[in-house]
Amino acid sequence: MEDQAQELRELMSNHKTRVIAITSGKGGVGKTNIAVNMAIAYAQQGKKVILIDGDLGMANVNVLLNIVPQYNLMQVINKQKTMQEIITETEFGIKFIAGANGFSKIANLSVDELDYFAKQFSQLGNADIILIDTGAGIANNVLQFVAAADEVCVVTTPEPTAITDAYGIIKIITTELVDRETNIKLLVNRVHSADEGKRISERIITIVAQFLNYKVDYIGFVYDDPVIQASVIRQKPFMIVNPNSKPAQCIKHIVGRIEKNEMGNSEGVSTFLKKFLHKK
Repeated sequence: MEDQAQELRELMSNHKTRVIAITSGKGGVGKTNIAVNMAIAYAQQGKKVILIDGDLGMANVNVLLNIVPQYNLMQVINKQKTMQEIITETEFGIKFIAGANGFSKIANLSVDELDYFAKQFSQLGNADIILIDTGAGIANNVLQFVAAADEVCVVTTPEPTAITDAYGIIKIITTELVDRETNIKLLVNRVHSADEGKRISERIITIVAQFLNYKVDYIGFVYDDPVIQASVIRQKPFMIVNPNSKPAQCIKHIVGRIEKNEMGNSEGVSTFLKKFLHKK
């Protein structure tokens, strides 16, 4: 195991890739839209960005990007394709990798198959940012992505059910994923004012601190704005449709907040792989 970890480190050439999981306690809070536009905001800063659709049941990143991926991660798992062959280039300056409904099969792979997948995934280590749009809720594959990422961004909205579910997934992360210190960030989507975003975040952060003894960082909010629905209908991200819109400015601010924080002891993709595959 240590030999494989060392090999992965060498393949990375010490390049630090930031791996961020975007997740939520419930569906319908705009999580995928946030992930897509964050990826584009990073690319506009000159970063090499790979966006992975980790929502294995309701994958729809490709819909928002208006592309039809030819291949997905299952082809890599089944050793039919290399990682480089399944990466889809987009017109927005980011690269995209489609997920697959059978991806949970990875837990049952042989040592040889896992070794192949690990070596293929390690090829993503030349990216600066890997964003993973997870599924909503607490399914095992969602928690697997969350546990392996350097940082987890929990998306909620002002709706009472979304707030309750955001707390629920934070509780799962902080009480069940005990193998490491999880860096959790909170983002409030679809707010009508900055005060509303701050009020919602403070409510969740206070309850988490009180009952879970855990510190969650508030990284910002995104306005509820007609430009978002219009961009979804056009299948073109709002960072492209209207880069000066309020939601676009919010996303830029959020990315800036994340970038101000150090990555800690993470070795990038090799660290993600070891945690994802449950290796020490």
